Amino acid sequence: MKILKKDIWFFLAQLAVWLVVLLLVPIATLLATKSFLDARTIAMMLSFSLMSPFVLYFLNYYVFWKWLWAKRRYVLFFLANILAFLIIHWRAIYMFFAPPPPHHHHHGGEFQMPTVAWLGYASNFFIYFLLNVIAITAAIAIRHFIQMRKIRKQLEEEKHKTTEAELAWLKNQINPHFLFNTLNNISSLTQIDPDAAQDAIAQLSDLLRYAIYKTDAHTVPVGGEVEFMRDYIALMQLRCNEKTAVTTRFDIDNPQAQLPPLLFISFIENAFKHGVSSNRKSTIDIHLTQDKDSIVFECDNTNYPKSDKDRSGSGVGLENSRRRLNLLYDKKYTWEQSVENDIYHIKITIPT
Repeated sequence: MKILKKDIWFFLAQLAVWLVVLLLVPIATLLATKSFLDARTIAMMLSFSLMSPFVLYFLNYYVFWKWLWAKRRYVLFFLANILAFLIIHWRAIYMFFAPPPPHHHHHGGEFQMPTVAWLGYASNFFIYFLLNVIAITAAIAIRHFIQMRKIRKQLEEEKHKTTEAELAWLKNQINPHFLFNTLNNISSLTQIDPDAAQDAIAQLSDLLRYAIYKTDAHTVPVGGEVEFMRDYIALMQLRCNEKTAVTTRFDIDNPQAQLPPLLFISFIENAFKHGVSSNRKSTIDIHLTQDKDSIVFECDNTNYPKSDKDRSGSGVGLENSRRRLNLLYDKKYTWEQSVENDIYHIKITIPT
């Protein structure tokens, strides 16, 4: 087992506590009586009284807890402590049970200890035994507390790793989505305007470069995200005809402010997927507003729900985005979603 520096420091801290307990009364005696002899006498008495609790404390903390208590071997744990107690006090136990010397016989009969003396001895033994039990209990309790804290820390680290992995997975789900849709747009454009399709491929290359190389960090500058959204919207407009009106507004006070990458792309993708009709008037209105405390994304678009037969990709992007927001912000963000007068509205507010 590897011994860490913090383990050594904790061991020394425990020794220091025991030293304080040992010296507290002798120092108080010395200050009160000014007698070094009295203080030394009390220190010797205390060192004898605390020897057993001291040994049992460290035995339980470093040995019995790991091999017996933690493995639920409670009977063995109890017997091990009794055995340790007997071994520590074997001399006193032997002297107690040994036959008294000859001069202890009184008037030709055996010496009889008075009842009061027996009661005093029994009460002192009980108090002393209780002191040992307290030392054992303290060792187990402290070790249990430290172990529980260590387990909680490990669980939090595992939870953090799991959350990070899930966030990475959710973010990566966005890339195939917009790539698939944009390639469809360019594919349609190649038959109509090859030059425009060539420009769109170059634009898509810039988008992919940003999505692959610029979004590895937990957060990115909002200015870069705005440029990405502008280019993405421009590519999505390639499939739109004159019946579709797209308006955007980006009010950014601080382009260097940080936010998670590609956070709002799914909402823009959803607007073009479900808000555009080839033979009816369609509108898409996208706003991104930033102030000191928050970033607000709003999107309004005409609502043309897909038929039951055509459910390709329906809702997946929004579900992923909702899950990602929950992981990133818990209850610190707001999500407003509604459909009124055939206009789908969504508003996301995140703290900065």
